[in-house]
Amino acid sequence: MWRHIASNAVTMLIVLLFLLGGVILWGQGQYTASGPLQQAICVDVPSGSTMRRLSVNLEERGAVTSSTIFRMGADYADKTSQLKAGSYLVDPGASMQEIVDVVTRGGASTCGTEVVYRIGVNRLGVQVRELDPATNQFAERANFNPVEDETPEVYTEKKAEADTRFRVALAEGVTSWQVVESLKAMDVLEGTVAELPPEGSLAPDSYEIQPGDDRAEIVARMQAAQEERVAEAWSNRDENLPIETPEELLVLASIIEKETGVADERGQVASVFVNRLNRGMRLQTDPTVIYGVTEGKGVLGRGLRQSELRAATPWNTYVIEGLPPTPIANPGTASLEAAAQPLETNYVFFVADGTGGHAFAETLDEHNRNVARWREIEAERANQSSGN
Repeated sequence: MWRHIASNAVTMLIVLLFLLGGVILWGQGQYTASGPLQQAICVDVPSGSTMRRLSVNLEERGAVTSSTIFRMGADYADKTSQLKAGSYLVDPGASMQEIVDVVTRGGASTCGTEVVYRIGVNRLGVQVRELDPATNQFAERANFNPVEDETPEVYTEKKAEADTRFRVALAEGVTSWQVVESLKAMDVLEGTVAELPPEGSLAPDSYEIQPGDDRAEIVARMQAAQEERVAEAWSNRDENLPIETPEELLVLASIIEKETGVADERGQVASVFVNRLNRGMRLQTDPTVIYGVTEGKGVLGRGLRQSELRAATPWNTYVIEGLPPTPIANPGTASLEAAAQPLETNYVFFVADGTGGHAFAETLDEHNRNVARWREIEAERANQSSGN
């Protein structure tokens, strides 16, 4: 009898093990399968939150089919204690496994409110925007100049929220003085910048910041990034360029940056300056003259005077030979690459063509015709403006 009982017990245990294995397999399938979300949502994870609280919230919002399986899967993956505070975008159909990965990965939040401090050539702008998870597009809530405008209430509110993200967006062609002055105006930062960074030494890019970050440390990040970019461009430079050092490459790149905002033109503009240097011609570029007037401290805001074109400054390439002694702005990667690898052309002249780009020429006669056409366009625009 005991043998019979033992036999039945073993059979029952085997059945239970099979059932348990089936349940586990089913749970694993549920954990990795596509989820029920039909539309993307933002999931907020407050500081100090728990996986249990998050799982219940996700089930209530229809993002997961079972908060229990969600927690068990996170625990099995040893990620229960790795929950990171923030606001995260959960895509339609995201599996429980994918959601767990998103909220435990760390790094920048991917949803919610973002404050972007845009350091541009003409102004500092502060933009408050929120991601609409349904469209994956940002909706602007505010846009203002912190130096000139009244601070919007929404900025003050969002700045105080724990899950708001902050970013500094540095545009190509700004000067080091403009960068430092803009950082001073950002009320979420602390500390001072003891010395003005050398012109050209700051990399235009987007930088994640946190309230309380030190201004000098942000500048150091920008400088480190630019050092890497200059070194890479220099290592990939064409042979026989009429420049001898990475510093001269940076100077040339800054002039290219200020001469054109058309991406496809950078190589041609670079070729003009390289051809001029090779022929011993003066560069004769207006942005260098402007820098000699302003020394990078603000925007000139008017046309150049004839007296300024003739004035002897270290940067006036109508007067000096070769490159100026320093960059005239902070160039981006594309301008560095154009300076290091210019197009091969015979161009030595260019002038605005009325479309935002330039007309290039190999001879003075051709250039004079292009200049005449540009003067006609200027006159037509002046007549249209006066007629209005």
